[in-house]
Amino acid sequence: MEKGHIVDPSQGIDCIGNLLITNGKITYLNTDPPSGRYLVLHADGMIVSPGFIDLHCHLRQPGFEEKETIASGTEAAARGGFTTVCCMPNTHPPIDRKSVVDYVKLLAITDGIVRVLPIGCISKGRSGRSLSDMVELAEAGVVAFSDDGSPVSNLELMQEALSCARALNLPIIEHCEELDLSADGMINDGWVAAALGLKGIPCAAEEVAVERAITLAELAGARLHLAHVSTAGSVELIRQAKRSGVAVSAEVTPHHLTLTEDIVINPVPYNTSAKVNPPLRTRDDNKALIQGLREGVIDAIATDHAPHAEADKIGEFESAAFGISGLETALGSLMKLVHNGELDLITMVSKLTREPARVIGLPALGTLKPGSPGDVTIFDPYAEWKVDSYWIASKGKNTPLTGQTLRGKVMATVYQGEVVYRDRPVQLEEKTG
Repeated sequence: MEKGHIVDPSQGIDCIGNLLITNGKITYLNTDPPSGRYLVLHADGMIVSPGFIDLHCHLRQPGFEEKETIASGTEAAARGGFTTVCCMPNTHPPIDRKSVVDYVKLLAITDGIVRVLPIGCISKGRSGRSLSDMVELAEAGVVAFSDDGSPVSNLELMQEALSCARALNLPIIEHCEELDLSADGMINDGWVAAALGLKGIPCAAEEVAVERAITLAELAGARLHLAHVSTAGSVELIRQAKRSGVAVSAEVTPHHLTLTEDIVINPVPYNTSAKVNPPLRTRDDNKALIQGLREGVIDAIATDHAPHAEADKIGEFESAAFGISGLETALGSLMKLVHNGELDLITMVSKLTREPARVIGLPALGTLKPGSPGDVTIFDPYAEWKVDSYWIASKGKNTPLTGQTLRGKVMATVYQGEVVYRDRPVQLEEKTG
């Protein structure tokens, strides 16, 4: 990469420079060009950062290949600038045994174009009744445990899981939802739900579960990571927990940072593409989440990429599936916050690189330090592009951003030294220094 604006929060680097990758590893980072013969990606006027890491996505394979596959999901990831994706275990069969972990890892090698890190189930079958063999899953290579989409409501089981995860030095990722409060809810419990006659999901459904999970993690002395935080109340609970020394981290999605419940009714009433769990909240919640990122209360930005087939999202709002396809629109959405002055560029990059690497305990990722994997994302912070289903590589075209123009676009993605995505304006040529 030549003459790019290199931003690497792991090293405090923010300058114009050159980056060299040799045999899949970062070997040179300097303001002067390296010597020798090499291929050059011209990055003039673009940001060059460590490859993005997504702590939370759904690749759907095995079992739901009509929604997504590891092949299509990793292609979407590359287009979104992600060189590492952590895939959630709500597949069929779920990732609750070594054989399924092995299958996902094999497909990642044969079909994937970026790094795929499996997350294992907390409970067998994600049923919440009995603990999975977490030791076996850890030995098979999972990077965390979660029953994502299904909160662990059994307190004894959760306590046991936290204790086991502590011994394995891996985090528990909890989907925080009190089902007694959210039952049959469709969208945020607010004015839009009332106007459309839909049952709402109150903020308390998340916040009660957040508080419970934090209390159990503190008792167990375990690492707890909270998925897709969506409310101002949750941010405050996490803030207090961190001040008390609890080993808790949290993530927020681009859609919970930038969209509100209004999009369910405007411009189209009953907009099923905006149906997501947890639901889109209010502008006040957006502001609290952004402030949480700035303060370090929220550690990472994760997409919760949830692709669905078209049939899953059409028809009555009540029967439509929850979820937004978000890998390819993540950067464009987040750059809106940067352009508006709500979030600085360094913080945004850090929340997509260094800090998610810390959450899963892989400090070799999310950095451009010499010797680290040659994972690089190049993006133009000012390039405008329109979201349309034709361009989206994911099988899931379910995004409420369709037709919108975003400002900020990934121009190239390099995984272990190989260019796995390159937009046409980015030139690649051989050069001798």
